[in-house]
Amino acid sequence: MLLAAAALPAAACSPIDIANRLTPASGILREAGLVYGPGERGRYDLYTPQGARPDAPLIVFFYGGGWRSGAREDYDFVARALASTGAVVAVPDYRLFPEVRWPSFVEDGAAAVRAIRASPGRDRPVVLAGHSAGAFNAMALAADPRWLGPARDSLAGGIGLACPFDFGPADDPSGIFAAAPNARARVAPPDEAALRGTPPLLLLHGLADTTVRPEQTSRFTALAQARGVTVEAHFYEGVSHIGIIAALAAPVRALGLEGAPVLSDIARWLRARFPARAA
Repeated sequence: MLLAAAALPAAACSPIDIANRLTPASGILREAGLVYGPGERGRYDLYTPQGARPDAPLIVFFYGGGWRSGAREDYDFVARALASTGAVVAVPDYRLFPEVRWPSFVEDGAAAVRAIRASPGRDRPVVLAGHSAGAFNAMALAADPRWLGPARDSLAGGIGLACPFDFGPADDPSGIFAAAPNARARVAPPDEAALRGTPPLLLLHGLADTTVRPEQTSRFTALAQARGVTVEAHFYEGVSHIGIIAALAAPVRALGLEGAPVLSDIARWLRARFPARAA
């Protein structure tokens, strides 16, 4: 099932721990535990590259974990990879199942984006990004005006890695999305015409992904483009659901084992969107 398989292991001595320990920390300042909302899950970490331009883009990255697991500190390796492009990066926590169900984690994401835009994101173009369940959160905020309201229209872009764009009750045995219309989880708004306000998107998916099928990205790409949204999509041969996020890890890239130019494609897209602002 989609939700049962979407978590990235985070136990002691896990691949996440190894990636974080072997990721160079120099040149990027991390500010941990900044507050955007109530409780321990209402916090985010901020990564600022040394010499970042005042108008460099700010990427808000939402991690995956099937809406059941995950913590911002586990994704230090992702934040530092994204910050290596010259962007400032924020990684917020959000509440998880079984404490909450849809739409609470999307609403948490909206609260995080509002707070981040009001402080470190002030005067910066804001790009929402995420992997797996986190990509669903990020893309829903970018595509559906229910969550951010008019502020959605001023987003500068969205980056989705292995995003589950549209799935039904058979993929959700725990009923995390039971309160959604027809218990169906969708990034697109109920009125698909509202997709027209979606910012430009970069969508990345591995063709060997058996957790979130690549058809999810290809179908949403067609739907969004039909509504006038600018979408650039890349599909990577031999890359799995975990492989696409592992490709951002510095030790994996240093050994030439990433399997796909995920970070290079993100950096190129950022340079094209913000030519004078990203490194």
